[in-house]
Amino acid sequence: MSASLSSGTAEPEPVAGAGSGSGADLLTALLDGMDAALCAFDADGVVTHWNREAERILGWSAADAVGRRGLAGWAVRTADADEVQGRLMAAMRGGGRQVHEFALLRKDGGRVLVRTQSAAVTGTDGRAAGVYSAFGEVHAQIDLERAIALSEVLFEDASWGVVLVDVDLRPTVVNVHAARALGGGRTTLLGRPLGETVVQGVDELEGALQYVLAEGTPPAPVDLWVTLRTAEGERRRCWRSGFLRLASPLAEEPVPLGVGWLFQDVTDAKTAEQDAARLRFRGNQLHRAARAAAECEDPMEAAAAYLDFGLAGFADHALVDVLAGDRLVRAAATPAGEPGPCLQENAEAGIPVRYGEGHPALQALERTGAVRASAGARADAVVWAADRQWPADAVHALCTVLRSRGRTLGTVTFLRGASRPAFERPDATYAESIAVRVAASVDLAQTVRDSG
Repeated sequence: MSASLSSGTAEPEPVAGAGSGSGADLLTALLDGMDAALCAFDADGVVTHWNREAERILGWSAADAVGRRGLAGWAVRTADADEVQGRLMAAMRGGGRQVHEFALLRKDGGRVLVRTQSAAVTGTDGRAAGVYSAFGEVHAQIDLERAIALSEVLFEDASWGVVLVDVDLRPTVVNVHAARALGGGRTTLLGRPLGETVVQGVDELEGALQYVLAEGTPPAPVDLWVTLRTAEGERRRCWRSGFLRLASPLAEEPVPLGVGWLFQDVTDAKTAEQDAARLRFRGNQLHRAARAAAECEDPMEAAAAYLDFGLAGFADHALVDVLAGDRLVRAAATPAGEPGPCLQENAEAGIPVRYGEGHPALQALERTGAVRASAGARADAVVWAADRQWPADAVHALCTVLRSRGRTLGTVTFLRGASRPAFERPDATYAESIAVRVAASVDLAQTVRDSG
């Protein structure tokens, strides 16, 4: 392009530039393949180059434009021509790239506001031989700038996590918020499998990413529970996640480049929501248990009803042991195999349960409160349960006392299998609520028996 500009003005051609042969053909192909509109002027202000994008925006073809001196009267209003031409040609003297905005005329008479970037074209002698100006519609430029600004903000200052993953599901870009949430640095997480950071829940996360790659962007966000490996230990978090499939805008067919994953930590809100739902359910269960127990003629049957309703969603097994002197005797229990209703046992025989020293039930009696125990990750969980006279599938236990009229009547033990989490402090509160009702029924049964 520099050579054609330095040789002076050529005859107007229906292509964007002077010259002939393969070099001119290549130059024409390059100019016409540009996404930006481009025009060039020689040192006298004569148009030497005009590409297809310039024709698309303004309607003037290369044959209309090349060879004209300046833009006055056709691409620019005559009243504005001197100012516009002066600003464009000033790039020959100013050096560097200059940016301007002004209105150009379309061939159909309409006006288009454009933003131009102009720079000098130097000849073989190193002196300015003309000017080239790349331009585009202002609104398109602003849209591009907004998109760039948005991406910069998302990857720096966003209040939610943003991660771009490639088709192999490995992070390629991680913003500050996401790096903090994942417990790593923005660069240390790049290219590494998600499973190195996400201990549990990685299968669900990768499944969602693979679905988006195959099927496209889902219509709504999804809540994903994950457990993270951090320097302080494992943390369980809930992330409300949205996914966007990224496709190349340059390909004729949509080619997936990866997935944009946006997430926000909603652990506190989800935990509060779950706690509220759990409280409502447990309150309803106690209400239903009270109504069922009120219809029982046998007080011990009423105690079993409280346990049956209380076990729902709470534990897998329940054991009731009552005091006979200074020994605990089994009074009721759920089946040791598959779940079933709580059944009364013959406590009248007075055969004590064989609890060893330090048994959680004995600790509950001693403390007059709740005691929690768990096999944890022990390989001998079956032995652990057998040593404590519990069903073989028990890995978590909660023992609390039966208290009525200021007296300790015995203990009630709730057991969970491996599919449930260990008992927590709120669970102990609920267990004590059940125990109060069971104790009242046991007390009534003993009173009726003693007075009979």
